[in-house]
Amino acid sequence: MNLMSETWHWVVIVITAVNILACWWLIRWSSAQGDSSKGDNDTLDHVWDENLQERNQPLPRWWLILFYGTIIWGFGYLIAYPGMGNFAGTLGWSQEGQWQAEVDAVDDIYAEKYARLAALDWDDLVASDEAMLTASRLFAANCTTCHGSDGGGAVGFPSLRDSEWNWGSDYDSIQATIVNGRIGVMPPWGPALGGDQGVAEMVQYVLSLSGSDHDPAMAAKGQAKWTMCLACHGPDGKGNQALGAPDLTNNIWQYGGSEADLAHSIAIGRNGEMPAHKDLLSAEKIKLLSAYVGSLGDSDGS
Repeated sequence: MNLMSETWHWVVIVITAVNILACWWLIRWSSAQGDSSKGDNDTLDHVWDENLQERNQPLPRWWLILFYGTIIWGFGYLIAYPGMGNFAGTLGWSQEGQWQAEVDAVDDIYAEKYARLAALDWDDLVASDEAMLTASRLFAANCTTCHGSDGGGAVGFPSLRDSEWNWGSDYDSIQATIVNGRIGVMPPWGPALGGDQGVAEMVQYVLSLSGSDHDPAMAAKGQAKWTMCLACHGPDGKGNQALGAPDLTNNIWQYGGSEADLAHSIAIGRNGEMPAHKDLLSAEKIKLLSAYVGSLGDSDGS
């Protein structure tokens, strides 16, 4: 938790204390106005519509007691809870602590259920309606922002519903991806290919790999430069799961398959990151989630 500087610590304390004392002074000043002994004859000089006057009467005692009570309660609150600079309060409460306590309470309630389900092997997990329902809720809470509610992905975020997996489609590989995250980097090749013309030729060759419409003459020129891409995508363009290099022959494009999209990927490069979830989810939850993600695609999880 980032604490404010010592200067701001005292600034907050002084401002808070002055405001509370100002409220006390305002109530005292207001209660001193008017003279109850004059009854209805104590009026101010304000007159509206010829005979409508404002009477100058002290505040009712019960009202004053309520105001003073709120001031006393305010001081008590600032003693018990945070609110005076870096002072943590005598009760030691914090929003982070309350959040963690609520998370721990929920985990205690469901710990037995997660442990029981996670003890199943992969195939039994996928076949269990209870496990998949539980895992679908984990997916909705942790994965839909990037991969969509149905796992269909979006531009820059891979679909989990097809048979293409950059880092491996077996359940252990999927689990490793969720646990440790992945970083996918496509370096920029524009200068190395000779600028826009070289990039355009490579785009045509990449399109030819997937059987898409392309210019054969330009594709041939791009093929002559394919040696730059062998290390990651292989001689046939089928990629390398050890590096997370995608297969370019299947017409599935994470960043779009138009000529403009491919030109951007080749010339400028791409940077993608799957964040690690090992500090966000328990091992049992990650296993359930891995089985669910594996079940979304065409993979058999073997």
